[in-house]
Formats: sequence, structure tokens, C-alpha cells
Amino acid sequence: MRKSLIATAFFTAVLSQAQFTVSVKTPADFKEQDAILYTLNGSKDIIFTQEKKNGGVWNFKYPKSYFGMMKIYFPTTNNTVTFISENKNVSIDLETQANKVKNVIYKDEANELMSSIQESSQKKEMILPALSQIKEYYKDNTEFGKALKTEIASLSDNNTVDATKHPFISYYNTNYAKFLAAGEEKKVNPAEVVNFMDKSNDMLESSSLMRPVLVAYLNSGGNTNVSASVDELLKTVNVETPRGQTVLSELIDIFDAYDMTQYKTKYLTLAKDLKCTINDRLASTIKSNANVEMGAVFPNYKFVSPTNTSAKSIADVKADKKVIVFWSSTCSHCEKELPQLLEKYKNMQAQNIQVITLSLDTDKESYSKRIAAFPWINDSELKGWNSSYSETYNVHATPTYFILDANNKIISKPEHVGDVLTYLKLK
Repeated sequence: MRKSLIATAFFTAVLSQAQFTVSVKTPADFKEQDAILYTLNGSKDIIFTQEKKNGGVWNFKYPKSYFGMMKIYFPTTNNTVTFISENKNVSIDLETQANKVKNVIYKDEANELMSSIQESSQKKEMILPALSQIKEYYKDNTEFGKALKTEIASLSDNNTVDATKHPFISYYNTNYAKFLAAGEEKKVNPAEVVNFMDKSNDMLESSSLMRPVLVAYLNSGGNTNVSASVDELLKTVNVETPRGQTVLSELIDIFDAYDMTQYKTKYLTLAKDLKCTINDRLASTIKSNANVEMGAVFPNYKFVSPTNTSAKSIADVKADKKVIVFWSSTCSHCEKELPQLLEKYKNMQAQNIQVITLSLDTDKESYSKRIAAFPWINDSELKGWNSSYSETYNVHATPTYFILDANNKIISKPEHVGDVLTYLKLK
């Protein structure tokens, strides 16, 4: 018994120790108490934990190995800070003004290096082409010509990183340059992408590269080869494995975002018909799509601070039909489409049709100014794409429309405002 107690105490002590910590410091006048730490799986942010500020500092303990992208979200002030982990302690200082993050100072070696490389890469993509053109007009033996040559050489540096010392930075930069770097005239090699998706280590899921590389892969085959390309990829990565299911989930979301309904339907059906154990990433995609299928009862939403109603939730709103709109004041398409709803709103009211708009805004002032012109029900969590709307209602773009009947069943999913008005016979 004594040995058992000693062993239990030992393992408890081991588990209580973090593999690494994330420390974030802010000025005293930054009005935020809570911070949420996220990891990444494909393109999906995964909540790890929430901590409260202690003496102007948030300290997160991460208990296992992690190489990849992370972020911290401040829910009250709606600030987000992104960084990387190489399974070592992370230290960040934030400079703020009026409760907004104005500057991020990375104090650990890995994030300092990653930040400097990304800054150099941006200069390379934006400035190097122009400098190369200017160089033709200046001789190398002039002072300006020498300086120009030095700057071009500096920007042309490939930023080689020691993979043994900085494995994630090396992984990210190598594969970004191979598949996604700007200025490449040739398309990605489809066979190389398939091999990358199949053979890459676990840093693929946490790198933020999966979705953009998949988009590049789809573009490489052209519109006529989408099914064949996807089938080949899924056969190789095997949809009965966690990697294969994450790839499948990403593809379904891509097809949804780009209105490629035919392909979304095909591969969502494949996902739902799987008989093996489903990973969390694919399960989330299946569920969010099921929430908004035709005929499904629209998941209820409790209002945060609604205007023009005393109702507490969507289900509390009594109407023969409800038009749900997900939008944003920064969305140019919304700027064009919502005024068309406004023109017909009195006609809708006469037919007991209610409009409910849910905004993915982050700026309260901008949102408030915009809704001042809207007489219907408005609400927003003011969390942008960190709001609950994206996952619950499978929203990938704005505006997104749903029409519900009196029992909150989905009876139409219009693509544009014109489709809304046609369905309601208001055109």
C-alpha cells in the first residue's frame, strides 16, 4: 500500500507540472480580467482554458507537448493575440491604448524569431519586386546603388532556420514557401500536396497551413477535376484516420465557403456515412451542418442586448415567418443587400414576417451607428468570428440568410437578398 501511495503522489506531481507556460503582461489600465487560450486544429480554434489576470499578468500552464499556432482572446475588450509554441515558455508584453492592443512585444526567442521572419517576408513580397526594377537605373558603384544592392540581398535571403533548434518555425516557413509563397507563377504540384497531407507530422494540424494548401490543391486541378482530385487525396490520407477526417472536414468547409454545393453535399454525405469513430473536428462539421439543414428546427439563440424587441431569444419572437440575417457593418455585400430588405420591411410586417439580424461586428460604435437605421430586431455578441454564430449556424460568410416558419423550422436558405424577396413574394 505504501508503494501505491508514493506512486500516486509522484504521478500527481508530474501531471501538475506544465510542459511550458504562456505569460502575457499588459499595462495596469487595460480593462480586462479574463483571457482564453486557444490551440489550433486545421483552421479551427480549440479552447484550451480560461484564466484571470493576476497582478497585470495572465499565466497559462500547458500540460503536454505542443508545436504550432496559438492565440489568446480577451472577450470583454475583444482583442486577439496570436503567437507560436515550440513547447517552450512563451512571454509576451502588450502595449495598449483605450483597451485596444496597439503593439505586441514577443520576449521569448521562438516568437521573436518568427515575428522577424514574417516581417522580412512581408517586405520581400511587397518591396523586393519594386527594388529589383529600380536597380536597373542605378550603377552598382554609386552609393545608392550599393545600398540598393545590399537591401535586395537582404530581402532575398531565404531565412533558413535550424530545424533542430526551431522545429515549428522551420516546418512552417519551409512549407509556406513551397506551397503558398506569393510570386510563384506555377501552380502547386498536386502529387506533392497529396504526399504532404499524408506524410506530414502532427504540426500540419496546428500550423494553419492545412486549409490554404488544400485551396491551392483544388485550384491546381481546375474546376473540371475537383472530384477526381479530392477522391485521390481522401483515398491516400484515409478518411478512417484522424488526419483523413480533419482533411475531409476542411474540404467540406471550403466547399461551403465557396458555394460549391455539389461537392459539399457529396463529401458531407461521405462524412455522415462513416462507420468508424469520428474525431472531434469532423463531428463538429457534421453537427453544425445538421443544425441548419432544410426542415431542421433552427437552434435557439438567446439575445445579448437586442434592439426593437422585448423578446429574450429567437424562439420568443412570434411571427408567421422569420428572416434571419448574419451580417457585418464591414461587409460590402451587406451594405448593398440590407437596404433592399429595408425597402420591403413594411410589407413584411403586414404579412407578420419578422427580420432578425445578428451581426459579426467587433466595433460597438460602428455597429450601433449602422443599426440605427434598422427598425427590425438587431443583436450582436460583438466578437466577430469569435462569436457563437460561426459554429452553431455554420456561417462562413456574410450575409448569410435563413427563413424560418412559425415553429422555427428552416424553410429556405436563400443565397442573396433577391432570393429572400422572391421566396416571400415581395419582388
